[in-house]
Amino acid sequence: MTDRIFQSPYGDFELQRQPVLSRLPLRAWDAADEYLLQQLNEQNCRPANPLIVNDGFGALSIAMHAFTPQNWSDSWLAQQACRENLRINDVDETAVRFVPSLQLPQPEFDQVLIKIPKTLALLEYQLLMLKPLLKPDTQIWLAGMSRAMPSSLWKMLERIIGPTQTLPAKKKAKLIQLQLDASLSEVANPYPKCWLLEQTEFEICNHANVFAREKLDIGARFMLQHLPQTEGAGDIIDLGCGNGVLGLMAAAQNPQARVSFVDESFMAVESARINCQQLQDANERLQFQVGDGLKGFDENSADLILCNPPFHQQQAIGDFIARSMFRESARVLRPGGELWVIGNRHLGYHKKLKKDFRSVTLIASNSKFVILTAVN
Repeated sequence: MTDRIFQSPYGDFELQRQPVLSRLPLRAWDAADEYLLQQLNEQNCRPANPLIVNDGFGALSIAMHAFTPQNWSDSWLAQQACRENLRINDVDETAVRFVPSLQLPQPEFDQVLIKIPKTLALLEYQLLMLKPLLKPDTQIWLAGMSRAMPSSLWKMLERIIGPTQTLPAKKKAKLIQLQLDASLSEVANPYPKCWLLEQTEFEICNHANVFAREKLDIGARFMLQHLPQTEGAGDIIDLGCGNGVLGLMAAAQNPQARVSFVDESFMAVESARINCQQLQDANERLQFQVGDGLKGFDENSADLILCNPPFHQQQAIGDFIARSMFRESARVLRPGGELWVIGNRHLGYHKKLKKDFRSVTLIASNSKFVILTAVN
């Protein structure tokens, strides 16, 4: 069984990830969390209101809860995991203040602790938004596993904030201390980025943490070429919607349908909402939800679900998110309802879908992707 007791200089805590995966238990922290907290303790650090950015599942926030940290993240699941871990450890939820990625944290923090995200564009956005809130004496630490820290990271840090000092690696984790250089020229924030969706009049805008920020990704392009005819489909869900391009085109194709856009990323759902405002009746028949997949949707409440599932959660790679999406889709679809899935050929979604659906049919394939439809 995977270790669930996180030992830190600030106390030992029981931690679990979200979603909870009994068949694939993974630790809710990494060596970078451990290294950062050890370094802070060695410096006898007792901050008043630290800001914690991209906290994976709450390890840093819970270890530092006595200092009333702000938790700033684009992941609803990560913040929900932190809330649950606070409960498990009998710590009041008010000990941590949760801030979604598209809101600014309160500026009273004296220390910034940043976990390096998988997408460096998200870090760039965060640094640009934080810079006006920093003081000359604000302590800024970045922590991450070496594999997630390309050489371009240091150039970006020095271009936006100022000089860096990198500590020796421990257990393949690195720490960077960052110093504000107030004399640096202001850097324009390039997000959200927008582009014209090919063969349409729709402009697609993407916040920093949205996949395929600068152009239509090849998987979505292939899916759009084979999008099901949705005329008559009353309730459609774009599950794991990203920028919402699949649901947007389904809604444009079927002006009578009610379409829901769901993702665990605040930036993804907001990007989808912005993009769908180009439909005249968007406010009447479209809804947007940040959360854990289809949890909260009623049974037998959808006719069609479109899904381009992710195969990673932060740095962990696997099909566990897709499997959860498939199970929930089977529950939410009405009898005869269809789940349309696009995925890389090697992921073997055909066999996995057969565990939850009566029939699975190959719609289209190329050298990289398959499109499958599964029927309740």
